[in-house]
Amino acid sequence: MSRRLAYLYIATAAFCWGIIGIFISYLYELGFNPTQVVAIRLITAAFVLFLYVYFTNRHLLKIKLSDSKYFIGTGIVSLVFFNWCLFNALQETTIAIAAILLYTAPAFVTILSRLFFKEPLTARKLSALFVTFIGCAFVIGVFPSTSDSISTYGLILGIGAGLFYALYSIFGKFALMKYDSITVTIFTFIFGAVAIAPFSGLSSVIPLILNIKAVLCIIGLGIVSTVFAFTLYTKGLSAVESSRASIIATIEPVIAALSGFLVFNERLEVWQYLGILMVIAAVIIVQERNEKEIPSDLELTHSSSSDI
Repeated sequence: MSRRLAYLYIATAAFCWGIIGIFISYLYELGFNPTQVVAIRLITAAFVLFLYVYFTNRHLLKIKLSDSKYFIGTGIVSLVFFNWCLFNALQETTIAIAAILLYTAPAFVTILSRLFFKEPLTARKLSALFVTFIGCAFVIGVFPSTSDSISTYGLILGIGAGLFYALYSIFGKFALMKYDSITVTIFTFIFGAVAIAPFSGLSSVIPLILNIKAVLCIIGLGIVSTVFAFTLYTKGLSAVESSRASIIATIEPVIAALSGFLVFNERLEVWQYLGILMVIAAVIIVQERNEKEIPSDLELTHSSSSDI
């Protein structure tokens, strides 16, 4: 796979993630709580992916029991705890503060990628991280306003969301050394769904699930913003560095801000438009390949991966 196509996959995944707030907002209005929404997301994605792979390429459903540790990492440690921290941070703090804390993830990915994969900390990456962070802060309205307050618990939840979100890229890299991106994605959701289902209380909201509006939102949440998003992101991750993939994916808050404006008429301020431009600029910066940079063995290994 070419790097350009990998970047497109990651950007498309970020778009799908960016519109997730539309589906979640409507589900909250119908009476679902955060844990139930997380469970719906993971269960729907696991079910759809399993059926698709079973009938099209079922050999992708085979993994070694000893490799379960990778999917405990992507599915439970990352996916379940990331969502749990984020949704609770949204209740403990404001949307803006929770979102900006979530997007500390690229910094975590860059540091962890250096530790685990020896990926270089280039000046280009560091500058893109800085521009992305400031741009996200502008987009979600943290700056220039500084009136929002945050509790210690809220801060821990927000930072936790960023850390667990970042860990998907790290665990995903290890899993991709042995398995196809589709296998990694499906077992991520299977492990996550099995882990959260017993604690979700979905049986108490079955009548709500049968509502046609809820069905449409569940399709959007579970398929568009989950199956498509994670499949494309994982596929893109197989051909680029974790740190670069994570930075590109930060166009998500830009999409979220635009969808809020278009769907809920949430107006943007001048500095938010500035933030959008900064995030886009950061994406351009990170895609500009440094001629002196040599691809890692891991990148070369997956550069020939088959398309979805």
